[in-house]
Amino acid sequence: MARIHNLGFPRIGARRELKFALESYWKGQSSREELTATAAALRQRHWAQQAGLDLVPVGDFSFYDQVLDMSFTLGNLPERVRDFRGDELDNYFRVARGRSAQSAEEHTQCCGGVAAGEMTKWFDTNYHYIVPEFTQDTAFTLNASRLIEQLREAKAQNVAAKPVIIGPLTYLALGKEKDDSDRFDLLARLLPVYLELLNALAAEGVEWVQVDEPILVTELPSGLDAAFEQAYHALAAVPVKLLLATYFGRLQENLSLVTRLPVAGVHLDAVNAADEVAALAAQLPQDSVLSLGVINGRNIWKTDLNATLQWLTPLATARGERLWVAPSCSLLHVPVDLASEQTLDTEIASWLAFALQKLDELRILGAALNQGRNSGARELADNQAAIDSRRQSPRVTNPAVQAAVATITSSLGQRRSPYAERAARQSALLKLPLFPTTTIGSFPQTADIRQARRQFKSGELDQASYTQAMQAEIAHCVREQEALRLDVLVHGEPERNDMVEYFGEQLDGYAFSQFGWVQSYGSRCVKPPILFGDISRPQPMTVAWSTYAQSLTDKPMKGMLTGPVTILNWSFVRDDQPRSASCLQLALAIRQEVQDLEKAGVRIIQIDEAALREGLPLRRAQWQTYLDWAVESFRISANGVADETQIHTHMCYSEFNDIIESIAAMDADVITIETSRSDMELLDAFKHFEYPNEIGPGVYDIHSPNIPTQEYMVKLMQLAAERVPAQRLWVNPDCGLKTRQWAEVRPALANMVAAARALRATL
Repeated sequence: MARIHNLGFPRIGARRELKFALESYWKGQSSREELTATAAALRQRHWAQQAGLDLVPVGDFSFYDQVLDMSFTLGNLPERVRDFRGDELDNYFRVARGRSAQSAEEHTQCCGGVAAGEMTKWFDTNYHYIVPEFTQDTAFTLNASRLIEQLREAKAQNVAAKPVIIGPLTYLALGKEKDDSDRFDLLARLLPVYLELLNALAAEGVEWVQVDEPILVTELPSGLDAAFEQAYHALAAVPVKLLLATYFGRLQENLSLVTRLPVAGVHLDAVNAADEVAALAAQLPQDSVLSLGVINGRNIWKTDLNATLQWLTPLATARGERLWVAPSCSLLHVPVDLASEQTLDTEIASWLAFALQKLDELRILGAALNQGRNSGARELADNQAAIDSRRQSPRVTNPAVQAAVATITSSLGQRRSPYAERAARQSALLKLPLFPTTTIGSFPQTADIRQARRQFKSGELDQASYTQAMQAEIAHCVREQEALRLDVLVHGEPERNDMVEYFGEQLDGYAFSQFGWVQSYGSRCVKPPILFGDISRPQPMTVAWSTYAQSLTDKPMKGMLTGPVTILNWSFVRDDQPRSASCLQLALAIRQEVQDLEKAGVRIIQIDEAALREGLPLRRAQWQTYLDWAVESFRISANGVADETQIHTHMCYSEFNDIIESIAAMDADVITIETSRSDMELLDAFKHFEYPNEIGPGVYDIHSPNIPTQEYMVKLMQLAAERVPAQRLWVNPDCGLKTRQWAEVRPALANMVAAARALRATL
């Protein structure tokens, strides 16, 4: 009998209950007890929703981030928070976001906050994790209380529990040294704590533990294969069975390493590594479990169950109970429940599966494998009808769009003149000071803004009243920026629900959910639009808002767009054509918008490519192919303008060193990047690469409520000036300000403007 199990479940709740509980607690509007009660209720509900699985993940629930959870389990706390009073949860939130709840900070030395942990992307997903920090003095001590408590909760609910932990090599690989040490040298100190943890789980009666090692789908640093063998031979002594879980890609040269490790089972992402199933099945020891992720845990399209059964059934016959079937990875990356949707187009909805529906698919597969296809004949027939409907739908293909893409030539991606000539013309037109100040685009999304958008969507506000409300918010943003004396202004984006969803709503080829929320980090959730067909732009999307804002001020006003690569990477993307083809369609749509903004008199246009780097394939050998079409798509969108029009772009959490040449190839006049959490380390790439254009390294960490001082920002910009000539530096926050409050934004930006003035005075 094949077994079915899950690798992880979304923790935010179908209606974002965890988000609202966290934010209420942080603001001091609810108690610790109310927060933990909400968390317990969510865990109980999620375990109940996974009933019928042979094994259910436990420990996948987190208040903020699973990697940060592992750091606390291993006792690896940054030195800056070790001496603060308060309990573990207070310190946990301090590392995550710079401070805990207001009530927790009122009576400690932490009132001004501490430096939050650095955040970066979890492999090639849109999820952010808190980067572990290591030094040569790092010591590890076990604190298994969080995991043990959740395990006991699950057992009380009669859950067939499978604890989930991050494996030791992936944990080290995803961290960062804060000195000249090598983090992998810490393995010898780390392994005894892992042994202690696994023994503690064994003492709780656990049979199986899922140990996540997704680093195995990447090229391992030299010597790490030997470290894997050392680690897992040490862990083989524990009295629990280890399921080594890999996901997001193919094992390739690491496949033979995996089959040599003394573990009881191996999980393979059979969606991304379908061609490795046979080899892994052949090379695994006969008594080992082969777990196959056959349902896509990263996208929302229905699985072709009949086609899956076609190749899976012979394996089930051969391996019996040693074949496990699961989603490809944790379901953290998809929304919770399609059944919640009330307005989603019914035909398109019939093509989709969210987390709960994916578990239903898993149960159908399990029944068909163990009891024969007749046991689920109706469900399999319904699934086939949905698969056929999508393949045959005329809504997916637009001949005009495909014809436009076919006419693309390299000239579409070329500016009229080299950067040096453009820069001189832009300088003469804009007349900006040294160290010009600006923001990244959005300003606080207040309760009034969100209410107006809700009322407009529900029909309570007509178009004229909604436009008036948004114009009032834009006018407020302009007044605030002029009072702060910023050099280049933005309209504040009050009309935008999300930087991707807003554009998708105005493009043909997209569909939208009501409750399709996915966690990005902490309490931050996004609702990715669903790219189901060929993309086109029926009409201008931003021109009216930008031109209205420009009419209110004599200062330059940036037009704000999201770039084609980011729209693609932050959407649920169709899987019936190459992603590059969809990206080119998006590029043509954004190009039309850029040209319309220029015709309307907007002389600075920012095209955000926040997600450029996260789309990189996990294997370096595949990077250049991706970068070629990604950079081409950006250039097509940006380069149909006159030399005097200044093109900006923005990138989030981008490690530039290894892709700096491609960043330069984008040829944006100004690039702004997130650097404050890394103390400008991300600018190290510019020590050895003479970046030719202008750059704005972020000096204000907008993911934390902490307000940076003028002195702090001056120091960061001085570090930046050691790498990039001061004449080419801008001063700006790390990212948009939509998640912050005005009470935080005003003083932070005032300090930023003062820092720019101080820098000008020194030169």
